[in-house]
Amino acid sequence: MDRPELDFEVHEGGSLRMLAAIAERCNAVEECYEFMLAYAAQGLPTDHGSESGRRIREFLGRAIDAVTALIEACTIAAEREEGEPAAPHQPFMAVLDRDARHSLAALELVLAQPSISSQLVDNLNASIHLRALLTDLFLLGEIAGARRTPSMPVVATSG
Repeated sequence: MDRPELDFEVHEGGSLRMLAAIAERCNAVEECYEFMLAYAAQGLPTDHGSESGRRIREFLGRAIDAVTALIEACTIAAEREEGEPAAPHQPFMAVLDRDARHSLAALELVLAQPSISSQLVDNLNASIHLRALLTDLFLLGEIAGARRTPSMPVVATSG
């Protein structure tokens, strides 16, 4: 599986570009989570012999690649700003890195199993680590999206 290249150029607005690149990884993780919800609901005893069983391993693999890229992005962000005044997002990068590493461990553990049941996936879905990572990514996605979109003035009307 090919991982998207990390795009971290140092220039004015580089923080926005970095946040956007990190937020893009959210899609693979979110798609995996959504597929896992559907897979868990099927009540399958194993991933063998079904199309959704084959696909669960593909989704887990893509999510692992995306989370690995997130960890690399956190490392790049930390290295790039060493010695410079901390950007507003810098402390959060440590949180994202920790949550990504914890989620990666859980995803890899499940993928390494010889058989992946719906119950196992349901337990992974309930993992606080995966939920924390998704919440981190949604937060960054909102921030990156808000910075890319010009703000609209709020006009109050009297009624």
